[in-house]
Amino acid sequence: MRKIILTTIGTLGDLHPIIAIALALRRLGFRPVLAVAEDQVAKCRKAGLEAVPVLPGFDAVRGRMGLSEDEAVKRLLGNQREMLDQVLMPALPTSTEALETVAQDAEAIVTSSFVFAAPIVAEKLGIPLVSLVLQPMAMLSAFDPPCTPDFRMMKRAPVSRVGRSWNRFVYNSMRAAIHCIYSRRIDRVRAKHGLAPKGAMRLLEAHESSLLTLGTYSPRFGGMQPDMPGNVRIVGFPVFDSCTGAAEKLHPAIAKFLADGPAPIVFTLGSFAVNCAGAFYDEAAAAAKLLGRRAILLTGGTGEPSVEGDILRCGYAPHSLLFPAASAIVHHGGAGTTGQALRAGKPQMIVPHMGDQHDHGERIERMGLGLTMRSNKFTAKRAAERIARLFDDRSYGNEAVRIGKLVARERGAETAARAIADALDRQRGDFTPFVREAAVA
Repeated sequence: MRKIILTTIGTLGDLHPIIAIALALRRLGFRPVLAVAEDQVAKCRKAGLEAVPVLPGFDAVRGRMGLSEDEAVKRLLGNQREMLDQVLMPALPTSTEALETVAQDAEAIVTSSFVFAAPIVAEKLGIPLVSLVLQPMAMLSAFDPPCTPDFRMMKRAPVSRVGRSWNRFVYNSMRAAIHCIYSRRIDRVRAKHGLAPKGAMRLLEAHESSLLTLGTYSPRFGGMQPDMPGNVRIVGFPVFDSCTGAAEKLHPAIAKFLADGPAPIVFTLGSFAVNCAGAFYDEAAAAAKLLGRRAILLTGGTGEPSVEGDILRCGYAPHSLLFPAASAIVHHGGAGTTGQALRAGKPQMIVPHMGDQHDHGERIERMGLGLTMRSNKFTAKRAAERIARLFDDRSYGNEAVRIGKLVARERGAETAARAIADALDRQRGDFTPFVREAAVA
């Protein structure tokens, strides 16, 4: 059986697409092996997949930082350099060795941009590399630049010729800065594995040697741009939706709450920002009361659901089952949560906490599907006023339904798996085309 390694590091928004693609690859006859963080191995195995630890879990990172969970999350959310310096770079030497061991007899490595060991191992073993880009902004297109605080200097879409030149200059400046800071650390690991120095010019991007680069999001959310490489395919959101890794259903208390009244507003901060939520959920509950609406608050953890009046609090609920029953979804803007909200066809309010979440919120606003709100401005009164606009202006709901029907027909995991299989078969010279289903109906 054709063994293929899939590797990532990050939150559930990073892990779930990998699991979905791995399951789709297995249906095509591959033997997928997930190389992930220590604290994500159990979930992968519960999904019925082989999995090995090659990266530290969050508790190990937090322990090395000498911080509590809340403090560590706040620091990582507040400064993107911290993610590089405290999580990704320290793990590079050991993760490279671990990944090389598991990839010895693999046909290819499928990786997100943040596993810096993957290109090194693929080059050393002489096997193809497939890059996954989980968010549109990470394509770094001069035509469709990121809309985040770190990229506030960019010229926004629609971009003129001069604007595109400026955006390319910014990207190249950013690459040069990353190269200066991290090239020696990257090249030390490369040298240990007998590879020539390459530096770190494109450290946070799809690797330039990739056989294939897959945008794992909807083409409605981020389309192909003229400056994207010819090996890029945008396949749709690969959907896997489980807390434990096994098949899920709604908790009976949640199902009863949904059946007992009008559709609620769902509030969630995903699987990472929820660990330093502060007053978010109390303000959310108060906002729902000001609006005279019911609400479900996904507060993290494993606690049983509790109901107080029109407010239900629970740790987690499968988004694919809960979101379609919502009246609106208020969330942090993570890639996975945004994709699920799009598929559900519901208006959204994005409260971004870091990086790509700001860009996702901008895209949702641009598409006419919702609004954004700064996390430090999230109070009951302000949130209620903003959410009320989603209900008062029916265009948000109507457009969300229209786009939702289109996104729900996309088969991101299957399209990604078939693109990977096709690319590998072409390289081997025994390509027989699959009967394809279009990524977009």
